[in-house]
Amino acid sequence: MGIGMQIVYLGFSGTGPLEAEAAAQLLRLQRFGGLLSNCHLAIEALRLRSGKPLYDVRLDLVTPTHELKPIGHCASENPEEAVRCAFDAAEKELETVASARTRRN
Repeated sequence: MGIGMQIVYLGFSGTGPLEAEAAAQLLRLQRFGGLLSNCHLAIEALRLRSGKPLYDVRLDLVTPTHELKPIGHCASENPEEAVRCAFDAAEKELETVASARTRRN
């Protein structure tokens, strides 16, 4: 069974391409299926004084024991870039956890 993901859009309506980017990024985490059961992705459009949107992305990882592991915020004027940044950080975190488990065994 794969890793599930819930996406919430705050301050704007999501788009097909943005959802597709999130799904593509989730595939990167599938190799950590033993450490991860679910993800919560929040993408929020914030308005800058310039009128341009800034997209703040928050990604929470959920372990098989239902522990919540928040990943730091990522922000960009491009929502796809912010999503990639969040998944980059999640991948690094999971690699660290996997390495620590390997060393213990």
